[in-house]
Amino acid sequence: MTVLCSICARGGSVGVPGKNIRTLMGKPLIAHSIEQAIAHDGIDHVVVSTDDPKIAEIARAAGAEVPFLRPSELATSTAPKIPVIEHLVDWWEGAGRSLTTIIDLDPTSPLRSMEDISACLGMMDGETDAVITGYLSDKNPYFNMVELDRTGQARLVKDAGGPVSGRQYAPQVYAMNASIYVWHRESLSRGLWNGRTRLHVMPRERSIDIDSELDFKLVELLMAERAVGHV
Repeated sequence: MTVLCSICARGGSVGVPGKNIRTLMGKPLIAHSIEQAIAHDGIDHVVVSTDDPKIAEIARAAGAEVPFLRPSELATSTAPKIPVIEHLVDWWEGAGRSLTTIIDLDPTSPLRSMEDISACLGMMDGETDAVITGYLSDKNPYFNMVELDRTGQARLVKDAGGPVSGRQYAPQVYAMNASIYVWHRESLSRGLWNGRTRLHVMPRERSIDIDSELDFKLVELLMAERAVGHV
């Protein structure tokens, strides 16, 4: 069994410019995920896919393999993640190297724990095609999430079949946190929703995905508290 960890980091970022290499707790943001993957006993190889030479340099210094620069068509703000991972896997296998499992760690979600990684890898059995991570959502489509209908009227996103007097009485829903994804090699082409997908639930304090300056400040605060044993 060979477990390959992909870490996908493009150079452009609208919300937080240069966020993947911005300093967080004394090291570039991407280095936190690289070091975590390298330290995990269940991961055999760590490969970064990037279009940015500076990110590539920093990733190599942190211990990751960076065998290529990602083509421009896979480095736009609208490029989906799975084709990026498929491109990496195609390169890996084209170089004559085999793998059985792909785990993707998003560099903008550095609050995950080693236990989260272990749990996700442990869920990948013969009855599972993919594992995702998320947290119990503070907004619920059956209670307090709305969309506008064709006439412009606000309606609940999902109908519970009757009135819901409080969020705690609505069906539980989870928000994906983009922290960890896992596939078998043979199930990668099914993506997330064309196979059997399981969810590893993480607490809210480990589920922040950095997409804004506020997110970055929250992650920095939580990491500082964790460092002194408060989280």
